[in-house]
Parts: sequence; structure tokens; C-alpha cells
Amino acid sequence: MTRLLPSDDDRPVLVLGPNPTPNGGMHLGHIAGPYLAGDVYARYQRARGRNVIFTSETDDSQTYVVASAGREGITPEELCRRSTAKIQSALSAIGISIDGFGPFDQTYRATVLQYFSALHAAGVFRLKTVRLPFLERTGEFMVEGLIEGDCPVCLTTSRGGLCETCCHPNNFDQLINPHSTIDPDDKLTYREATIMVLPLEDYREQLTTYHEKLAAHRRPHVRQMIAELLSRPLQDVPVTFPLAWGIQAPFPEVPGQVLNAWLELIPAGMFTTSYAAMKLGRDTVPGELWRRDENLRIVHFLGFDNAYYFCLPHIAMLMAHGDKYVWPESIINNEFYELESSKFSTSKGHVLTPEELLEEVPRDVARLYLALTAPEYQRSTFSRAGLDKMAEERLVGPWNQLAGALAKAVANAGDDRTRLPVSAAARDRVAIMLERFDLGYEMPTFNLNRSADTVLIQIDRLRRHAVALDRTGLDEAPEAWGDLFCEVKALLALASPILIDLAAAAREDGVFDDLPNAGTLVAGAFDVAEVTPYAPPLLAAEATSGDLAGGR
Repeated sequence: MTRLLPSDDDRPVLVLGPNPTPNGGMHLGHIAGPYLAGDVYARYQRARGRNVIFTSETDDSQTYVVASAGREGITPEELCRRSTAKIQSALSAIGISIDGFGPFDQTYRATVLQYFSALHAAGVFRLKTVRLPFLERTGEFMVEGLIEGDCPVCLTTSRGGLCETCCHPNNFDQLINPHSTIDPDDKLTYREATIMVLPLEDYREQLTTYHEKLAAHRRPHVRQMIAELLSRPLQDVPVTFPLAWGIQAPFPEVPGQVLNAWLELIPAGMFTTSYAAMKLGRDTVPGELWRRDENLRIVHFLGFDNAYYFCLPHIAMLMAHGDKYVWPESIINNEFYELESSKFSTSKGHVLTPEELLEEVPRDVARLYLALTAPEYQRSTFSRAGLDKMAEERLVGPWNQLAGALAKAVANAGDDRTRLPVSAAARDRVAIMLERFDLGYEMPTFNLNRSADTVLIQIDRLRRHAVALDRTGLDEAPEAWGDLFCEVKALLALASPILIDLAAAAREDGVFDDLPNAGTLVAGAFDVAEVTPYAPPLLAAEATSGDLAGGR
């Protein structure tokens, strides 16, 4: 019996990765969550034959850039240039298949200004006089990444504007015992300032309906955060700040102020979508692909610490544009990833970058382990000993034993190899594999941990079958061998979103050449009656120079 894959929504898919702040490079704590998840999801969608655009770009307007540059004694502009290069290098090294990493250029700024100007013209924003932390020594307001204190909701150490732990906003003067993140000894006072705000409470009913409808596309921690915030009056969201760093707000009521960098990220996505689309050969303008008549799905991968803005203010601003734009369908968050059970810390030197890991570990091994241990529902940790144990006992060792058995059978057959029959039972098993992987790769049940574990489970299952057939030639048990060759071929395709180099080697070796859809995962791709024997590629146990080459 042939089954179709359970998820048959073939609308184009826009995959948004988080916009990294260019105040340093990337470590594995960044990669193991939203970037690897977005990459695996995008690769799976491509394998299903869907039109995919996967985008990101740096978030240069953030005050975190100013704070970090101040601590290093360099200009924010220089820090952005240096950090952006490091970020792109890290993403490429680990194989994140972004279609277009947008530049922070004039077209980007124009897209952001157009988006905000339309809302201002429609009367969406309001003026409000608030109290903001102020540094008398320099005559500067201190907000967002420039200040740190205790969160008024959970009492955890927090930066201004948003708490990374509980994801509740702490706007204006709400942070407890604030101090400068550049010089903690600087004394802060408060001064009033009149700024533009978004009255988020006005969108309560729409936001409630939206999140209730798509609750299955939200993970438990985000659902809890949304419920907490909707259980009380929603705070006004600052749209502008009296700062020197950022995009100048085009509103005459607040001259000299800049836009809140957090609120740039949806028009940023519109810009990067068009940028990536043009890289893929489609001529489009920013925002066009987000129009409802384009009928695409938006899937957003992000860390929990960013979820407030993407689940409430950003959605409210899209709603304020009326029915013009599509709203994100799936918002998939992750928690924090630790290094040997301690939080990654650049300042303390407790970091491991993708490039450093790939000097010692093959990229496929690194990707599989990061997927297996990704912090999807709670904090998890990277362990080098754990990686080595997984590679030896569950991935490289078992796979190479399986591949070796198939290669031996092919070598023993010599020139007498012919196509082997594939039983209906094997085709049923392949269909079951397709269904199980689809649950892990597709929305709303997307799960990196489960997908990686399913790869390992299927490798071990097929390895055991290969061991049982090891003393039998292809001519002695043609259907049993045909079944095994077919199922291993399906596994190579199903593991390809994670094991990208193994899949690339299989394609180069012609493993998929006898399939009607060349190793893709479209429905019926492995519904074949015969298979040509082949020698699968091996997995490397140690890193090679090619593991830092990037690629898709």
C-alpha cells in the first residue's frame, strides 16, 4: 500500500531566521536553535518540491551595537562591519542555506521608513510623555541594550526594554536598579521625553483571536508568555527613542528621534524576502511577496528571548496595515543552549564557534549532534564527550557498517549486477519512514530533536538488516537486498536536511539517478518496483578541509 505524505500544503514558504545583532560573531549557542532549525525546515521544504525563500540579515540599529562598541573602544560602524563578516562566515561554515542575507543598505532603510510612514499616516501611533533613564555625564538617554537592572516581572537581571528570561517588556522607567552596560559606575537619573508609541491594548481582541487560531503553531513556553501578557493590560510599545544611533524617524512630532530597532524586523523581513527572491531570479520589490494575494506561508524561527516582539507588537503592526499583508503562521521558538552545562559567555571566554568545532568534527556529525541536542523546549547543553559518543555509537560507526555491507555486496556481484526487485512490504516501510520524518520536519509538529533521533533509529534498523544479509549474495536473495537498497536510498533523502554532505556525496555518486524525482521527497518518489544496487558514501570520522567550505 502506498501512502501519501501527510502534509500536502504546497503553498510557497517564506522562512525567516532571526536577525543577528552585529556586536560579535556567532557561537554554537546561536546556531543550535533558530538557524539550524530554519535551515533544516527550508531544506525539507525544497526537497518536497516547494517554492522556498529563506532569509535573514543583521540588525544594525540595535543599541547593543553601541554598548558593545563602547566597551571595545571602537565605532559602532566598525563593529557592524567586522561582526557581519564573522556572522556570515559562521552560517556558511555550518551549512545554513540562506537564499539571501540582506545588506543593511539604503534600500533596507527605505523599506523600513515606508512601512512606518504608512502607519503614521493612518494615525496608528500616538504621542506619549514618559520617564526614561538618563546619563547626566554625557547628556544621553539610556534605553534597551544601554542599561541593565532587574526585571520587574521575574526579578532576573535584564537589559532594558525586554527580559530574556520571562520575555515580558520593561519599558520606560520600569527596570529596577538600572545601571549603564558600558560603565556600571555611571550614575543614572530620569528625564521626561515625548515619544511615539504603539497602543498595543487597542489590538487585544485581534491578537487573542489570531493566537487562539494558531495555538498549535506555538510552543508551550510562548503560549504561556502570550497568555500571561493578555491576562493584563498590554503596555504601550515605544516606536521612537531620543537616541543618536538608529534610523531617523520620519515623524515631525518627534524631531531628532530614531525608530525602535526591535520594530524594524518585520519590514526588514520584507526587504530580505525581495533581496533573496532576486537572488533566486524573481524581480520583485520589498513587501510584494508579503501581500495576501501571493498566498504564501510564513514560518518564523527565533529564540524565546525575542518572542514578545514577534508575537505581539509585530503582529499588531501588521494588523494595523489592514488586509494588505499575510501574517506569520508558525512562530517556532527555542530556549538557551549551553556549553558543558554553563551559559555561553563571550566576555568570559566560554564559547565555541562553528568554525572551531569544524576544525575537529565533520560538518554532518556536528549538525546531527546539534539537532539532537537543540534546546527546543528547555535549556540543553553541548558536550564534546557526548558528541564523540553519539558519533561513534549511533552515527558514524553504524552508518559505515551499513554502507560497508552494501558496498561489499555490490563488489561481490562484480559485473553481473542487475536491477533488483523491491517488495510491496518495503515500499510500505518507506512510506512509514516518510510519514515519521514528516512529523518531525513539518509544521506544526516540527522538532529537530525527534528528526535527528529518527535518523539514528533508522540507521540502526537498516544496519541490523544488512548484518543479517551479509553472508548472502545479491543473486541469492534479490528481493531482500532490493528492499534494503531502496530503504537506505530513502533514508539518504530523508536525512538530507541534516546530513547535507552525505546527501551531496550520494547525489554526486549517482545513488539517486534511477529515481523519477532524483532523490527528492515528493509524493511517490520511492514508489518503485526495482532498484539499482549501489555503494553508499561513508561518513568521515574526523574533520577534513572541506568541512569549512560552506555550501548547500
